[in-house]
Amino acid sequence: MINVSNLRKTFDTIEALKGISFNIQQGECYGLLGPNGAGKTTTISIMSTLLEPNEGKVSIAGYDLKKNPLECKKNIGVVTQEIALYNELSAYDNLQFWGGLYNVPKLELKARIDELLNLFGLLERKNDKVKTYSGGMKRRINIASALLHMPNVLFMDEPTVGIDPQSRNLIFEVVEKLHKEGMTIIYTTHYMEEAERLCNRIGIIDDGIIVAQGTLDELKTSGSMKETVVISFTNLTEKRFTKISNDWNDHQRFDDTIHFFSKNIQGDLSKIILKCNEVGLDILHIDIRKITLETIFLSLTGKHLRDK
Repeated sequence: MINVSNLRKTFDTIEALKGISFNIQQGECYGLLGPNGAGKTTTISIMSTLLEPNEGKVSIAGYDLKKNPLECKKNIGVVTQEIALYNELSAYDNLQFWGGLYNVPKLELKARIDELLNLFGLLERKNDKVKTYSGGMKRRINIASALLHMPNVLFMDEPTVGIDPQSRNLIFEVVEKLHKEGMTIIYTTHYMEEAERLCNRIGIIDDGIIVAQGTLDELKTSGSMKETVVISFTNLTEKRFTKISNDWNDHQRFDDTIHFFSKNIQGDLSKIILKCNEVGLDILHIDIRKITLETIFLSLTGKHLRDK
């Protein structure tokens, strides 16, 4: 359904994308994860025709994005990070406006609007102005506006940021329903649990490069993945951290906590604790973490997903 080949994008002197390539199959939900500034939104913006790449090729539903941009646009729906609604209009009027831009026939549009309002639990509030809606309700209408023309491909860029649990769960249910019905979905998020729940495959992007991709099981069993011992200290100074670094190479520091990575937790835990004691570190808390998407991401990028 989607083929991305050697995609490059530069903003002034900043190389946002450095030749990324990946494929997404029809009916797949593909999660694109990365820390802030990694290139996620740039990639989505290019694939959804909002930006032009400096180099590379994108094809959607068999159409070359550069040669046939209009055909590509007919096949895609885009849910941007920023909510694209008119606050002084009702939800119904907003959807009517966006449906008109997609040239959806009037009778079909009316039925489609009612169907989507019902799907997102907002049919009874359809005549209320959007400015009276909560953030979660606005997010739901924002997603509905991208579905009016029944696209084959849906791009969702951080669709659950800053919303209430009820709206988040409803969005999950809608995404799962669309996926089950065969829609191809590209989903970016800052929440690991969302990617684990919704996505067939996951691509991890860092510094403009795809550093890993595959199913969650494939990522877990790749040779570089390790379990983690997370230890918090009451007296972690730079001097003590330097000493422990000399004795244990595979680790990352976060404030007063150190993440030690290991392929053999049972054998290494006592060694790690002994080294900490030797350099005078007072242990506050120890947490052993199995391989999860969070630990995979941290191991590959050296960052937490929600790092600023």
